[in-house]
Amino acid sequence: MKQVVQNYKSGELALLDVPAPGCKPGGVLVRSSFSLISTGTELMKVSEAGMSMLGKARSRPDQVAKVVQSVATNGVPATYRKVMGKLDSYTPLGYSLCGVVEQVGAGIDDVKAGDLVACAGNEHALHAELNWVPRNLYAPVPDGLAPRHAAFGTVGSIAMQGVRQGESRLGEVALVIGLGLIGQLVVQLLAASGVVVVGADPDPARCELAERLGAAACGDPASAAVENAVAELTGGHGVDQVYLAAGGGSNQPVELAARLSRDRGRVVDIGKCRLDLPWNAYYEKELDVRFSRSYGPGRYDPEYELEGRDYPIGYVRWTERRNLACFLDLVARGRVDVEPLISHVADFDDAVETYRSLKDGELKAVAVLFRYPGDDAEPPARTPEVTVPAVRRPGGTVSAPPRAAKSPVRLAFVGAGNYATSMLLPHLAQRDGVELSTVVTTTALSAANAQRKFGFARATTDLDAVLGDASVDAVFVVTRHSSHAELTRKALLAGKTVFVEKPLALTEDELSGVLAAVEESGNDRLQVGFNRRFAPLLQEARKRFGVRTGPASLRYLVNAGRLDHGSWYLRGGTEGSRFVGEGGHFVDTASWLLEADPVSVYAVATPGNEDLQIVLRYPDGSTATLSYVTTGASGFPKETLDLVADGKVLRLDDFVRASVYGTSKRWVSSRLPKARDKGQSAELAAFVRAVRTGGPMPVPLESLVATTAATLAVQSALAGGAPVTLAEAR
Repeated sequence: MKQVVQNYKSGELALLDVPAPGCKPGGVLVRSSFSLISTGTELMKVSEAGMSMLGKARSRPDQVAKVVQSVATNGVPATYRKVMGKLDSYTPLGYSLCGVVEQVGAGIDDVKAGDLVACAGNEHALHAELNWVPRNLYAPVPDGLAPRHAAFGTVGSIAMQGVRQGESRLGEVALVIGLGLIGQLVVQLLAASGVVVVGADPDPARCELAERLGAAACGDPASAAVENAVAELTGGHGVDQVYLAAGGGSNQPVELAARLSRDRGRVVDIGKCRLDLPWNAYYEKELDVRFSRSYGPGRYDPEYELEGRDYPIGYVRWTERRNLACFLDLVARGRVDVEPLISHVADFDDAVETYRSLKDGELKAVAVLFRYPGDDAEPPARTPEVTVPAVRRPGGTVSAPPRAAKSPVRLAFVGAGNYATSMLLPHLAQRDGVELSTVVTTTALSAANAQRKFGFARATTDLDAVLGDASVDAVFVVTRHSSHAELTRKALLAGKTVFVEKPLALTEDELSGVLAAVEESGNDRLQVGFNRRFAPLLQEARKRFGVRTGPASLRYLVNAGRLDHGSWYLRGGTEGSRFVGEGGHFVDTASWLLEADPVSVYAVATPGNEDLQIVLRYPDGSTATLSYVTTGASGFPKETLDLVADGKVLRLDDFVRASVYGTSKRWVSSRLPKARDKGQSAELAAFVRAVRTGGPMPVPLESLVATTAATLAVQSALAGGAPVTLAEAR
């Protein structure tokens, strides 16, 4: 299928061929009929992409701060790869469309194939021939409403949420500053609510359009026309509400809002304009400044948008989906007229030229629609699952299938998110004797990006096609945590060697399911991404420490820091606790240094489980204390480790310096490494070698299971307030 994309680094716009998305549970697959270009939001994004790197940095200071923090935590090279990987990727455009339901996912019963729906969301209602849309981001189109008009649903919901924030009442007077697409819709919604509307925009054509659509008066904000109209309509008191629907870097809109508002009026920001509030003007009138957050309640809440959990109507009357349905109803009943807003309808094949015309000013428009072909071919047929028979060897395990001596190791990736593209694929793409065969993602564009950047032979959204491909030697599972165990289980049953990024499992039942797959298939060719034991600096320090004869004490401080609001790591209900997600790294490192697997786990936590203290006990009496904290200073190193035994101390400082004390000669790493090398490259080399030769996996399965069981046992120890033996944890 085709999709409009943009490279944020170069500014390039393209109509790209990408894999068709699959139809996942909890949503519908929609074939687009019309999609709407947001001439404000989207053109701002297109313009930003054309800026220099300095210009991009100035426009997004919040992202610059994140980069600075990443440099402190991960070092310059890793941060550079991460940032450039994001910049030099195709990103989608679009967030408002209407289309026909082509396939219904499990759990959906309010629409069926063939129904017309309006769709919202900058990850789901894209300028693409096919989109997968979750339940709460689509609404059925009322009978008789034209698809080209229903495509306005999302921007209509944005305007509607802004009007709701203004709490307008019959007979009040409102000022709308900025008469672009959103401003024109705000004018109509207010007029339909019995509010007298004054519009302000420097474009005479837009002022004339707003008056035709219900505004009492409009004019250039730099002239006296707007001020005179407000004085006449309000008896000199000023307007009850001001809606800021303008963009740009001028502070004129907020100054005009203060000047023309009545005492204790309301100012609602809908657009993205400069907001340097003149203190005296806003203070003296005690103005109520409000923000309107996109389409309405539910926006940016993954449980609402992605998992379909609705808000009870008695507590939240108007949600994203209810706003969408309400706007469609108003248009269907003729209370809002979007036809006069349509300046141009372009064929989807002309998308790139249309954006160029808009950006260059050749096409002046309030709203532009893409029209999609009505006779597109069906999406590619899905390849049925084929299970590769296991080749058993003594002891019930499976050996790698015979390989031609010089044939490359063929790898498939399931998932191509930030970690895969910044920390794994760069190493594999440069390695001789490796062929990146297929990349599988749930979104078409991420697969296309990975294929373009790393040279995958194929990109798809069809997992079964990979598991049934006998030419694939190994499968990397680099998806979100909740899918790791199930995908690993499927790949093992298909006879594949598997590399799964941590964690292996989120629950004991999931871990048991993976082990059942090993037993059923005889396939134990599994590696979990516990990379720190492969870090060159830590390897050298352990070698310098030498053989240990007595029990050891190990202290591992992980200064994890706080996560950004909205991070998927915080979705404990679906993705497990944060420690379950990454704690296996530290358990594995401790166990490798102590050369054994833990036998018991004890844990205590501060209120809210923000900071954890975990004690692991080992068979020879050694102990490891893991301090996993989120409340520390961001400038302090993330990981520090001390190993004490036999009169010696091994010290690791955040993978940039290591030292060993107490031997005949003290050893300190000679110089700071060029980058924090946490072992990914060496780990991948060991994994590829095992796949190529059919030899043992880099870490024994028993150790992977013990580490996972210990990580999961932390929650049981917290709940029970007593040590948990790992035999019981399993």
